[in-house]
Amino acid sequence: MLIVTNSAAGGTDDDTVRLVVAELGEGVDTAGSTDPAQLDELLDRGHDTVVVAGGDGSLHAVVNALYRRGELADRIVGLVPLGTGNDFAQGMGIPLDAAEAARLLRGRRPTPVDLLVDDTGEVTVNAVHLGVGAEATRAAQNWKPLLGPAGFPVGGVLAGVSAKGWHARVEVDGRALVDNDLEILMVGLANGPFIGGATGVLSPDARPDDGLVDVVVSHATGIASRVAYAMDLHRGEHHARADVTFLQGREVAVTGGPFAISADGEFSEGLESRTWRVLPGALNFLAPPVEDRPATTRP
Repeated sequence: MLIVTNSAAGGTDDDTVRLVVAELGEGVDTAGSTDPAQLDELLDRGHDTVVVAGGDGSLHAVVNALYRRGELADRIVGLVPLGTGNDFAQGMGIPLDAAEAARLLRGRRPTPVDLLVDDTGEVTVNAVHLGVGAEATRAAQNWKPLLGPAGFPVGGVLAGVSAKGWHARVEVDGRALVDNDLEILMVGLANGPFIGGATGVLSPDARPDDGLVDVVVSHATGIASRVAYAMDLHRGEHHARADVTFLQGREVAVTGGPFAISADGEFSEGLESRTWRVLPGALNFLAPPVEDRPATTRP
């Protein structure tokens, strides 16, 4: 087993990593990685199991490296959530306490978890945001070092105040969910339920093992409607809004922009088209059983 750490991750420190190693017992290697070249060198060591000690961004980097190397089917991935948001961990029911999370890994059999891959070859584990959701991610980056998880709602407020809608065509499995007729505030693709350090429930029923991605489109572009949408998103009740459209599918295409994207917290902007498809059961992930995962089903 190899434990991969990232010194840039929000909660990673040497004492916590030593605690994790002590919980996992003998035969555990640890190594730090801050860039793709270093990560490739670590993966070249050939460990069967790779445990990410970090947050969503660190997990994103490791899974993308394994996908690029064609090794997803050959490796098992675990997670000790030491990041700031830890959205995927919380959606999977992984304890945020490092020692508890490490104990969960012992003797656990891997479970197949879906991934999303876009037309550039980038893989997403938890969620993709387009529009105001991506802008909120970027705004939160400036506040996370000072406020920790509280930086996410601050970023959301700042992005919501300055948010501008855009027109685009959104297709799910070839069916037009939105066809340039209404301004879009946000498009969300949910593999897991939580976003923003679990301050938002993007799709309460999202399951990363059902072979589907949950697609949420918000048209709440007015000032009052943006505030109401944000409150409903926090509670996971936004699906019931008249200005929100929801559909599940296996392939999603967005055309029209420019728009910004956040994939597991990784930000890019100035895009005019992108397509994602589900990779069913592509990740061998060490996770709690389904019955131990949080109940996020909307009323």
